[in-house]
Amino acid sequence: MIRPVLNDRPTLGSGFPTLLHKELMRFWKVGLQTVAAPVVTALLYLLIFSHVLEERVQVYGSLSYTAFLVPGLMMMSMLQNSFANPSSSLIQSRITGNLIFVLLPPFSHRQIFGAYMLAAVARGLLVGTGVWLVALLFVRLPIAQPLWLLAFAVLSCWIMGTLGIVAGLWSEKFDQLAAFQNFLIVPATFLSGVFYSIHSLPPFWQAVSSWNPIFYTIDGFRYGFFATSDVSPWRSLAVVLAVAIVLSLFALRLLARGYKLRS
Repeated sequence: MIRPVLNDRPTLGSGFPTLLHKELMRFWKVGLQTVAAPVVTALLYLLIFSHVLEERVQVYGSLSYTAFLVPGLMMMSMLQNSFANPSSSLIQSRITGNLIFVLLPPFSHRQIFGAYMLAAVARGLLVGTGVWLVALLFVRLPIAQPLWLLAFAVLSCWIMGTLGIVAGLWSEKFDQLAAFQNFLIVPATFLSGVFYSIHSLPPFWQAVSSWNPIFYTIDGFRYGFFATSDVSPWRSLAVVLAVAIVLSLFALRLLARGYKLRS
């Protein structure tokens, strides 16, 4: 188990800022790969899909397909990068053997969780902002509900950051982490309304989408831009908040037990 400390609040003298700084610098120092590359990938999706479908797909009345597509691409990029940050950090630390330098200091499981989570959210928001700024070169994209937008952005990054911690703890090699991402994260993301409104789907697939938590992150995030969505934003917020709480408690439980951290 992770060594307990008397005061597990993240204070300046606790070492928590050092761990957080380490996680932030880990992705920032290779920003061309961790920030710029996802923005370029999202831009390619935008150029291709908007060119092919702009005149063929109608969504939300008079809203252009390009404008509809941008929030979905932003959220997809934020989700994938929020997941990648803690998962890659944990598995690299395990394989290279430097995970011991995280376990030896008197960090509590809450401090470790907080440092990894804040770095994951920071990377996700940074990538999402980059996609938004690039998209402004191609389409006018006003923000109708900024508080809703921010709430769904942070909660969605939080959810995927938590999943990244779980995947990083569970995976013992890169193949297992890749399987977690390729067979769970990517399908759930692509089948969540990034490129389409679920009302364009047959009833069966609409029902399937309603069980996908990622759908609610994208639909609620899109509401922040256009003040319209496929389902009620309150419903989306309730689902996203519930998933974030459950996954956070699960990840904290694993960290408190020291799951696979000392093996």
